[in-house]
Amino acid sequence: MVELLLIAVAVFAYALASKPLSMSVVSAPMVYTTVGLVIGGTGSGWFDLRPGSEAISVVVEATLVLVLFTDAARMSVPALRHDVAIPARLLGIGLPLTLLAGAVAAALTLGVSWAGALLLAAVLTPTDAALGQAVVSDERLPTRVRQSLNVESGLNDGLMVPIVTVAIALAASEEDPGRAAGGWVSFAAQQILVGLVCGVLIGLVGGALLRRRAEQGRVESVYRQLATLSVAAGAYAAAELLGGNGFVAAFIAGMVFGVVAGAQSADVAEFTQVEGDLLTAITFVVFGAVLIPPALSTLAWPVIGYVVLSLTVVRIVPVLLALTGSGLLMQTRLFLGWFGPRGLASILFALLVAQQVDGEEAALIVDVATWAVLASVYAHGCTATPWAGWLGARLASASSNRPEKTPSVVRPTRRSVG
Repeated sequence: MVELLLIAVAVFAYALASKPLSMSVVSAPMVYTTVGLVIGGTGSGWFDLRPGSEAISVVVEATLVLVLFTDAARMSVPALRHDVAIPARLLGIGLPLTLLAGAVAAALTLGVSWAGALLLAAVLTPTDAALGQAVVSDERLPTRVRQSLNVESGLNDGLMVPIVTVAIALAASEEDPGRAAGGWVSFAAQQILVGLVCGVLIGLVGGALLRRRAEQGRVESVYRQLATLSVAAGAYAAAELLGGNGFVAAFIAGMVFGVVAGAQSADVAEFTQVEGDLLTAITFVVFGAVLIPPALSTLAWPVIGYVVLSLTVVRIVPVLLALTGSGLLMQTRLFLGWFGPRGLASILFALLVAQQVDGEEAALIVDVATWAVLASVYAHGCTATPWAGWLGARLASASSNRPEKTPSVVRPTRRSVG
């Protein structure tokens, strides 16, 4: 109960100062992470929870389901066809290259197995543009640049869920010699397939029913939001009951729901900005209080080296390759490469690893991921506003026919908490 009180005080205190802080280089994730550090094992020790505790499990599952579902629904994939060029390059080329580069770097610098290297890379490949909120909200930047990062971060966490599932299965097989790796992979494939089917069916039925009843004027506004939440929770629960992966189901259900529900899916953004932000705030406090203290003992040069590589070369080089021939200025491409913050999805995936995989290597993976996210919270948070302003001024003086200035649709963003 003490933990709940501390979180409530932290959220309330930040709310009182949120307006001036929103105009500074101090981001909400920086504040909540710092609060977690102070009240957790590295500070007062008041926050006494462990990564595998039931309370943490509930927070992880609820937040990840909500994030995956709402990110997929708010993107409205069919509507992306007019703005698909840059996000398609980032997701279709940049994402797999980042995963590959991250795995190779992990194997070489940390000496982990290839299964462990793949798992660590999968945990750290998703991006969270809201970690540097100015990147997706600063109107000095052309809409197309902002929305490209917004779309990438909205979809890459869901796309990585099946890979994280398989990587966890492979890592678990190494810790359980009594069960062949093929058995674990088959189990992962079953989870993905069942999750896919449940997500499609529940997203389709839920979206169609909600749209029909809402168009008939039979659904009040608040219940459109609650119905949306129930579709996400239903997809997750149904998949888990049938032996599938509930997170895959939640993401797929969100994609299908966003298409079928049409205008009704607009309530997803409103819901995310309130309940979703609260869960995200809790997650960053938990991150600072629960994950960072155990990671202190693992901070060594190989870990530091991998974290630096992960936030720079492993992300930037694949993005530069993916955007070759796009016509974008090199400054824009470097900007898109740097702003691939590791945030909410990486924290949640790391907590899943802590709960589902045993052994020293799994613990190391969680600790390295923790340091990468911690470095990203502060590095990307501090550089977002200055770099966005500089690039915006550079592009403002550029020719009006530059690819960066191509008209683009403004889409809802996953806001920074606060």
